[in-house]
Amino acid sequence: MNILQINSSARRDASHSTRLAARLVQRLRDADPEATLVVRDLNKAPHPILDEDALAALFTPAEQRTLEQAARVALDDALIAEIQAADVVVLGVPMYNFGVPAQLKNWIDAISRAGVTFRYTEKGPEGLLKNKKVYVALTRGGKYRNTPADTQVPYLKTVFTFLGLTDVHFVYAEGLAMGPDAEQSAIASAHEQIEDAVAA
Repeated sequence: MNILQINSSARRDASHSTRLAARLVQRLRDADPEATLVVRDLNKAPHPILDEDALAALFTPAEQRTLEQAARVALDDALIAEIQAADVVVLGVPMYNFGVPAQLKNWIDAISRAGVTFRYTEKGPEGLLKNKKVYVALTRGGKYRNTPADTQVPYLKTVFTFLGLTDVHFVYAEGLAMGPDAEQSAIASAHEQIEDAVAA
């Protein structure tokens, strides 16, 4: 089993989402000691945004790209290769201003490439990242699960389904900013959800 861990928090050692993602990975490796792991920390190594220069590079035929364009496309190619090789993807995703971190959005933009990770057919789009399991550790200061304010889960479900990632499990740690007792309860609940998700 090949595991890809994506950390998207702007915090490092103090990040609850990164800790929960690491706990998920450890439980998966407990079940399969031979599993390999690749960790992509989007805070320590931020991926560039999808801007006009990046689009120009992507839409220029490979043999016609400048050295700078080839280097820019190669950055996206590396992320695509990582997720293509993964059997399991584990993401740590904090909520920033009701959305996903900008670092994670850049990663999503990088791995979403027509003809590579999805394609358009006569019946509509088809995701090409199939037969993979995805775990998402969500951390929030307040409580937003199953409310209109939770824009993260619908967005991530839409993106993942579009790419062919349909086996997705969400783990929630909410109320982390609502006092020490609430924080402790949220983490304990997330740990229980991790056990259930890994056993499923």
